[in-house]
Amino acid sequence: QVQLVESGGGLVQAGGSLRLSCAASGNIFSINAMAWYRQAPGKQRELVAAITGGSNTNYADSVKGRFTISRDNAKNTVYLQMNSLKPEDTAVYYCNVDLARTVSSPYFVSWGQGIQVTVSS
Repeated sequence: QVQLVESGGGLVQAGGSLRLSCAASGNIFSINAMAWYRQAPGKQRELVAAITGGSNTNYADSVKGRFTISRDNAKNTVYLQMNSLKPEDTAVYYCNVDLARTVSSPYFVSWGQGIQVTVSS
């Protein structure tokens, strides 16, 4: 069994900052890519940022220069530092981890339960 636990969300004023964390635990052999997605009310879930096993990153155009994704492999944790937040960043944020349970098992994607981020104007 694998669990992804997200933390760090909440309410912040426009221009403020938040740092999201997502810790993976359980039966994990290896983690490949890690990512953050978000879903605003009435909208489709969208990719915010992703980081590969080799720490290459990519970002949605809407967050470039404001958000930074990073990972701590020793802790099986991915972070999302969000600066200069805007009301349009308001959404439920989900972490997404591509992992394998054993040396011989295939990689699969696991999702966190989601955490609310609300940015007030």
